[in-house]
Amino acid sequence: MAKAAFDTQAPLWSLKGVSFSYGHETVLQEIDLQLFPGKSYGILGPNGSGKTTLLDLLSGISQPSSGSIHFIDKSLHKWSHRDLARTLALVPQDFMVRFGFTVQETVEMGLHPHLHRFGSPSEQDCRLIEQTLEDTGIAHLAQRSITQLSGGEKQRVAVARALTQQTKVLLMDEATSNLDIHHSLEILHLVRQRFLAGNIHLVSVMHDLNLAAFFCDEIIFLKQGKVVHMGPTEEVMTAEIVEQVYQVEAQVQHNPFTECRQVSFRLPQKNEAV
Repeated sequence: MAKAAFDTQAPLWSLKGVSFSYGHETVLQEIDLQLFPGKSYGILGPNGSGKTTLLDLLSGISQPSSGSIHFIDKSLHKWSHRDLARTLALVPQDFMVRFGFTVQETVEMGLHPHLHRFGSPSEQDCRLIEQTLEDTGIAHLAQRSITQLSGGEKQRVAVARALTQQTKVLLMDEATSNLDIHHSLEILHLVRQRFLAGNIHLVSVMHDLNLAAFFCDEIIFLKQGKVVHMGPTEEVMTAEIVEQVYQVEAQVQHNPFTECRQVSFRLPQKNEAV
């Protein structure tokens, strides 16, 4: 996988006054945001806060109702689909393949942006596919139809296809939501290792606060379509911010076992007279 050489002083994305609406329903409001190379970002917030919509805007799937999005060296809407697919990959929240492709065929689809029309994978491409199947723990499923897989297995296929795409930037929308604890940690470890090696830059929508604390260098908290807090994980993953964003009571402590912050929470306790 090629190294990603970006100017670390220049943002990967720059969003200015970005809003997005579905009809009359406003989902995101006046988002001003800069995301830089070399950091693993986590987007967190309650249901309906606009997390997936923000990721769709960053990926170019959706266009803002107002405002501008600049990606690397130019406006995002000026990127061709092919060039964008060579630079950016997305692991969606719901990975849907309606035809009976095998797992290997589905993972091979990640190569399409790099192949000439009607071109076939090279020997190097085939080795890449084999290694990615091994790394994501689905080599034994290579000839299985994608329609016969569990939700968790499909999600690992989605990650494998995105890694095969060999992009500089990886977006993940709750990529471990259908996975058990072991496979969640395996996938996050795999992606994190590639990030630390400088091969990819990461932005992830996540629900699990503790996985986010373990996985992400910086956190973006959304609430009601607005960025309410953003910064290094150790600075913004606090009890006060968690309580404000999620309307719960929280405790945040350093966990020496995981060597990161651990969040505990509960519904607010009502002080009722006996």
